Amino acid sequence: MRILLAGLTLLIALAFLPAERAHADEAAARAVIEGQIEAFLADDGPAAYSFAAPGIRSMFPNEERFKAMVRQGYPPVYRPRDFAFGRYRETAAGPVQEVSIVDRSGVAWQAIYSLEQQPDGTWKISGCRLVRLPGVSA
Repeated sequence: MRILLAGLTLLIALAFLPAERAHADEAAARAVIEGQIEAFLADDGPAAYSFAAPGIRSMFPNEERFKAMVRQGYPPVYRPRDFAFGRYRETAAGPVQEVSIVDRSGVAWQAIYSLEQQPDGTWKISGCRLVRLPGVSA
């Protein structure tokens, strides 16, 4: 009876592991994105750069170039007035986190972040696509 109960307990625990891992990955993704946005708001280039995946870092080999690219190409990400996390989903290319952003002018944007897990288990931002939401401003 004890063996049967232990086996049943193990099966139930194993069934919940994928859901718990997905929740942990989502929380980690949000922490990385929030950390980078907060670093931009604080003008902390080294901290913002530390959240970039190796592929991004190879295109922008130092924090000044990276910060300049974000400032010029992604001003809503660089200086949001407000942001909120939306849908998180797993894709064949890796996890994607949607973030609703209101820029300093009150214009609404959707930032779609892609993330990749590093060999040490941490998550880094591998890309961001920014889409202006039509006719929406705060």
